[in-house]
Amino acid sequence: MLPFLLRRTFGAIITLVLLSAFTFFIFFSVGDPATLACGKNCTADNIALIHQNLGLDQPVPVQYWHFLVGIFAGRDFTLGHCSAPCFGYSFATKQDVWSTMIDRLPTTASLAIGGAVAFLVIGLGAGLLAAWKRGTLLDKTVTGASMVLSSVQIYILGPIVLGIFVYSGIMAAPKYVNLTSNPASWFMGLLIPWLVMSTIFTAQYTRMARSTMIEQLQEEHVRTAKAKGMPARYVFLRYAWRGSLIPIVTILGIDLSSLFGGAMITEYTFQLAGLGRLAIDSVKTLDLPMVMGVLIFSAALILVFNIIVDATYAFIDPRVRLS
Repeated sequence: MLPFLLRRTFGAIITLVLLSAFTFFIFFSVGDPATLACGKNCTADNIALIHQNLGLDQPVPVQYWHFLVGIFAGRDFTLGHCSAPCFGYSFATKQDVWSTMIDRLPTTASLAIGGAVAFLVIGLGAGLLAAWKRGTLLDKTVTGASMVLSSVQIYILGPIVLGIFVYSGIMAAPKYVNLTSNPASWFMGLLIPWLVMSTIFTAQYTRMARSTMIEQLQEEHVRTAKAKGMPARYVFLRYAWRGSLIPIVTILGIDLSSLFGGAMITEYTFQLAGLGRLAIDSVKTLDLPMVMGVLIFSAALILVFNIIVDATYAFIDPRVRLS
């Protein structure tokens, strides 16, 4: 298992370095960062001073090297010392980019993890139930509902749910409350965003769980277990269930990136102050250091989650460790 994880970790590091380099050079292709940092009514002297303070008067490869060093060792700016990991200072707020992202991270993490739990529990449960009752009215109802819900987008479903449950006074408006301070308020404040964001994923995993389970039920070892007289429920859960998890875990690793994209739309729809909304607001204000920081930080989180999923996949199917 250890060599397998080391290979995956090394590949993730290479991917992250390449992504940071691509993002950094895109940073300088959209225009002069000093002009964006200076804002309106900026003089030539102010732009020259910003070039000097931010090190923009140096060659771009040198600037990228200083950027990488700052992430691991910190950097000094006119605004003060930026401790590692340093992604610079925001053009708009003059605040440390890393501190701002860490402040927004709990909202996005709560939204993404809660949404993932929701669509896995509901989606897999509905899919397994449909496979268990294959060909019945329940199976057809679950399958039909999943096909309809898979086409509903967050930005359409979100306002509809708000109108039905929030604007009518049935439920309070969604908001983020610190989990440690009030777990009940944390849960109720994110319940609607969780369900809305997980709708599309729930529909997809329902169909996937149903099809993979039906396929597993046709395997020889499952039919052999049935022929030995083992209870149908035992065979269903003991033999077919584990085999059906392999393709689901694989797709889950890919869907994690989509989950962060869904969190971005969900945060903006429900006015939640997370990393997704921070990224959108930074793009609007052309706050390039913040955009770069959020992009690289989010990519690192996605790579970490993919390594975890790979490890889980290798645990379920030992043949993966040898590939």
